[in-house]
Amino acid sequence: MGGAGSPPTLLSGLNEGRPGRTGAMMAMLLIAYTLNFIDRQIVGILAVPIKADLGLSDQQLGLMGGLAFALFYSGLGIPIARLADRHDRGLIMTVALALWSLMTAVCGLAQNFWQIFAARLGVGIGEAGGVAPAYSLISDIYPADRRARALAIYSFGIPIGSASGIVFGGVIATLIDWRYAFFIVGLIGLCLAPLFRKVVRDPRADAPAPSPATAAQERAGIGAVLALLARKPSFWLLAVGASCSSMMGYGLFFWLPSFLVRSFGITLLSASLHYGAILLVGGIAGIWLGGKLADDMGKRSRGAYALIPAVAFVATVPFYAAGISAQSILMAIALLLVPTALGLVWLGPIIAAVQGLVPVTMRTTASAIFLFINNLIGIGIGTPAIGWLSDYLKASHGGESLRHAILWGTCFYVAAAALLLFAARFLARDWHEEASPSA
Repeated sequence: MGGAGSPPTLLSGLNEGRPGRTGAMMAMLLIAYTLNFIDRQIVGILAVPIKADLGLSDQQLGLMGGLAFALFYSGLGIPIARLADRHDRGLIMTVALALWSLMTAVCGLAQNFWQIFAARLGVGIGEAGGVAPAYSLISDIYPADRRARALAIYSFGIPIGSASGIVFGGVIATLIDWRYAFFIVGLIGLCLAPLFRKVVRDPRADAPAPSPATAAQERAGIGAVLALLARKPSFWLLAVGASCSSMMGYGLFFWLPSFLVRSFGITLLSASLHYGAILLVGGIAGIWLGGKLADDMGKRSRGAYALIPAVAFVATVPFYAAGISAQSILMAIALLLVPTALGLVWLGPIIAAVQGLVPVTMRTTASAIFLFINNLIGIGIGTPAIGWLSDYLKASHGGESLRHAILWGTCFYVAAAALLLFAARFLARDWHEEASPSA
C-alpha cells in the first residue's frame, strides 16, 4: 500500500477522468467545514458581550457553548450517519448546512439564557449531519497512502473557521452588535447551500451495483457496526484519547478569548485578532504536519497513526503552561502558538485510522460513533468543566481564576497521550485490509 504509484499532487483524486471535479468537491467540503466551525466557535469570542447583555454566569456560558451544542450534535450524528452510509451523502450534507446556518441566525434573536441554549441545540442538530459523511466521502475518493493528508486538508476548516469566526465576531461585536454576527454568518451558509448541492456529488451514484456481500453490509444496522468495533480495542482507545484532548482543545477555543480579555485587560477586538492569528497559523501547521507524518510513517507501521499524536500531546503541556502563565500578552501569544499546532496534530492520523478500521460501507457510521464520543466528552464536558472550575477558583484567585482553570485543564493532554500509546499496540491487528480503490 505504498505511494510509489501515486500521482504527485494531493488533490488529483482517484478518478483520473475528472480530477477537476474531485478538487472542486474537496474545495466545497472545506468551505462548508469552515462555515461549520465559524458557526460553532463564533460564540466563544461573543461570550463576553453575550454574558454582559443576557446576564449569564461562566457556568451558563459553558453550558451554552458546550452541552447545548454537544447533546444533539453527538446524539443525532449516528442515525444520520447510518442514513448517509446508504443514501446520497451530498444531499444529507446540504440539508445539514442549511439547517445549522438557519439556527445560527436564530441565535441572534435570543433574549435570555434558555432561548440561546435552545438555538444552540438547533445548531447542533444541523451540524450532526455535516462531518461524518464528509469523512467517508473523502476516504472514498483518495487512496490510503494519501488519505491522512486529504483529511488533514479538510480539517483545515477547523483553524480557518475558528479563526474567521473569532475575528469576524470580534469585529462585528465591536463595531455593531453581537447579534448581527450571528445573522450574517447564518445568511452566508444559507446562500451557499444550493451551490454545495450542485458541486458535491456522492461518487457512489456513478459506481456499479454493489456485490451481494457489500449490499448486505449496507443493509446492516448500527448494531452490526458496534459489534464489529467492539472487537477492536484500538477504536475505543483512539476515541477516548481524542476526547480527552478535545476537552482541552474545545475548552480553549471557547475560553481563551475571555482569558485574554480578563487577564491582560485588552479589548474584545484585540483578543479576537490575537487568538485568530494563533489558530490560523498554528492550526494549519499542526494539522498538515500530522497528516504528512501519518501518510509517510503509517505505511511502515499502523501504530504510527496513534504514536504521532501521543507525542504531540505530551509536548503541548509545557508550552501551554508557559503561555497561560506569561505576564506579557506578546509572550503569551508567542508561546501559545506552539501548543495550538501540536494540539491539532491528531486530526489527520486518528481520523484516517478510524476509516481504516472498518469496511467502506461502515465508514460514515464508525466516524459518527467516534464523533459522538469525542464531542460529547470534548465539547459537552470540557467547555462547561473549565467554566465550572473557573467559578470554583474565583474565591481563591479572583479575576485570575480562568487562568488557573486552564492550567489544570492541561492534565487532559497527558491522559490522551497515555490512551493513544495503548491504542498503538492494537492498530495493526485491528486494521481492516482491503484492496486499494481502482480508478
